[in-house]
Amino acid sequence: MRIGDAAAAVGLTPRTLRYYEQQGLVEARRTPAGHREYDAEDIRRLRAVRELREAGLTVGDVRAFAHLLRTMPPSGVPELIPKGPHSGRCSAAETVVRHRLAELDAHIERLTQLRTRLAARLGEP
Repeated sequence: MRIGDAAAAVGLTPRTLRYYEQQGLVEARRTPAGHREYDAEDIRRLRAVRELREAGLTVGDVRAFAHLLRTMPPSGVPELIPKGPHSGRCSAAETVVRHRLAELDAHIERLTQLRTRLAARLGEP
């Protein structure tokens, strides 16, 4: 399918698909006329990327283990993220996710401190 149809199937824009291609998250084939073409596997991969992005990972985070998206089971992204020792899931993905969680926690802490200071200026708890 062409880029517009693929984007609609995944719930993204054609511009986003081109960006993901530039970032190495998906590799579109080209028709003789130079149009991008996507197949069912590409759609599955793009859905996984969208799900990971919606979960809070950056494009760089996903790129760190993008090679694993090919081997992702049909059940989707949760299988990439380890749930415990000896789970057989990807430690590279776990490392990236734990790093992102730590960054989010630090950001939440900074925002909480800012909110506390601002509320105090208004005389609120």
